[in-house]
Amino acid sequence: MGVASTLADMMRAQRGALFGWVPVFLAVGIGGYFGIGFEPSGLQLALVGLAAIGFAMLARILPETVRPFAVAAMLVFAGVLLAAARAHSVSGPVLGWRYYGAVEGRIVAIDRSQSDALRLTLDHVVLDRVPPARTPLRVRVSLHGDRSADITPEPGLRVMLTAHLSPPSGPVEPGGFDFQRHAWFARLGAVGYARTPLMGVSEPEGGLAVSRIRMAASERIVNVLPGDTGGFAAAITTGDRSAISQASLDALRASNLAHLLAISGLHMGLMTGVVFAALRLMIALVPPLALRLPARSIAAAGALVVAAGYLALSGGNVATQRAFIMVAVMLFALMIGRRAISLRGVAIAATLVLVLRPEALMGPGFQMSFAATTALVAVFGWMRDGEVKLGPKWLQPALAVFLSSAVAGFATAPIAAAHFNAIAQYGLLANLASVPLMGVLVIPAAVVAAVLAPLGLEAIGLWMMSLGVNWILYVAHFVAALPQARTYVVGPAGGVVPLLTLGFLMLLLWRGRLRWSGAVAMAASFVVWSQTERPDVLIADTGTLVGVMTDQGRALSKAKGAGFVADNWLENDGDGTGQEAAAARWRADSPVIHLSGKRAVEGFTGCVQGQLVISSVVLPHRNLPCVVHDPETLRNTGAVAYSYGSDGTLKQLTTRSRAGDRLWTQWPERGPRPGSVSHDSRNAD
Repeated sequence: MGVASTLADMMRAQRGALFGWVPVFLAVGIGGYFGIGFEPSGLQLALVGLAAIGFAMLARILPETVRPFAVAAMLVFAGVLLAAARAHSVSGPVLGWRYYGAVEGRIVAIDRSQSDALRLTLDHVVLDRVPPARTPLRVRVSLHGDRSADITPEPGLRVMLTAHLSPPSGPVEPGGFDFQRHAWFARLGAVGYARTPLMGVSEPEGGLAVSRIRMAASERIVNVLPGDTGGFAAAITTGDRSAISQASLDALRASNLAHLLAISGLHMGLMTGVVFAALRLMIALVPPLALRLPARSIAAAGALVVAAGYLALSGGNVATQRAFIMVAVMLFALMIGRRAISLRGVAIAATLVLVLRPEALMGPGFQMSFAATTALVAVFGWMRDGEVKLGPKWLQPALAVFLSSAVAGFATAPIAAAHFNAIAQYGLLANLASVPLMGVLVIPAAVVAAVLAPLGLEAIGLWMMSLGVNWILYVAHFVAALPQARTYVVGPAGGVVPLLTLGFLMLLLWRGRLRWSGAVAMAASFVVWSQTERPDVLIADTGTLVGVMTDQGRALSKAKGAGFVADNWLENDGDGTGQEAAAARWRADSPVIHLSGKRAVEGFTGCVQGQLVISSVVLPHRNLPCVVHDPETLRNTGAVAYSYGSDGTLKQLTTRSRAGDRLWTQWPERGPRPGSVSHDSRNAD
């Protein structure tokens, strides 16, 4: 009876605060769907649906104190169904082989690749001698080489070029970032590159008017503000990053200012905040209107319209959609006279995002934005309820900015480190020096530029905008150049981030002393993270690169080639060394033998038991005493990791066994189809 009474008291203490757990349990179900190693059948999903209905009905008859547990179970099963439904709804053909030939399609997106090459996303794709049923819905092509003969790309334009294409690549190591899954939800069926001229086939088609307006606006900004200044301004207004250099992008990442470049909740919130304040001020300046009209509701409605326009102008990517939903919930609360900023509002926004885009849960953008927002709302809510003052009134705005940056920084730092394997040492200082300018100068100037653009006077607002942008870029480059600007950390094991998140949410959302169990869970996650062991041997899924762990760090078999794979391995190791330095660690007498190219295979004399032999071309020797990996075997396994056990034996883990057979795990077919030629377009994107 004592336990039941304690449970009842504990649950009664949560009245009014349980809604915050709705997106949490939805996320548990979504994460469960993405985490399993098989694709649920129709029967299994039907059983999940019945379980969700059963727990929903059970919740109606259970006592109030235990009803939330049934609701939680219902939400978990609902999350599984949401993720499965979304995964099936975006299904489309995925190229199953390497292709070289003519590619025709309509431009729907223009951006830049990691190698700073212009990159086009095409739909309505036509591939030479590939039937429509097997043609990807979308392909993404990076433009390399001399581009002087290219036509000017623009959304809606139908183009043709000769390109190398391949299926979206799997993780570079077991448990690594799954680009196949990312591409599946982006409806990308192939990626690659082209060195031939880009030719126009027809005039821009209809249906992409907003995209063309967006690119035209971006072009006008870049014409007025050349260089990285214009590239930055275009990125935060239209979402077009094609005009900013890779050097500035790297500096922004190293200084933890890259979030300023992405149109997120910060930009959407500042934009709507400026518009809301301006509209409310305009109404207040007209006393007859101020006395008769609900100024706050009208201003909120106007700001919502502007937010929707900003969403459309910026391209409407997933991050911007998420930001719009968060802002829309806040503005709607203002329109109906409710508190604009609350944990309930954050929970509503998170729930809507998860329902519409369940796959967003797996990306750092969702995790970091809601971690920062939840922490900020919770901390400032505690201060409001406790009537905590931030110093003298004249100093409160500056202290509020400092506190906001500190709270958001601490909330997102572990997640950023887990995903990007790096910590910006001076990130807080860089944000303190830059974020206030976004609110007081850059975003208001962008609003002024937008208002004056129909009159052809946008240069006035853009000039004002450039003052803040130039300062932010200066801070980014200055901080990035400081010694030890970035500290690299090892990638965490699979359960670390969920445990960290659960502890974080328990600490912020739960009422009562049990909330401090969240701090214990967070501490435990960091302990587990610190004990993470990296694989002793890593093998790329093409056999073109091998990495062996040594006392000095991972030794790579090649100083050049497979750069994307090399960078990811070293980052996951928490090693800031470049590929060339890592290649210098490679020992000729290593028990791991890497045969790179046909000549190395021809000179191969054999191996002994206990050795690993990895070849970038098919090995004709099949009856060898050692373990052999070549393109033929790697086709079925993907990337391979080996770890030495306590008894000295090697334990193998493959990407395929870790990822399982899912909708998006398209493994390459054994040979090219008629009309295609086998070329390696891997990582060229």
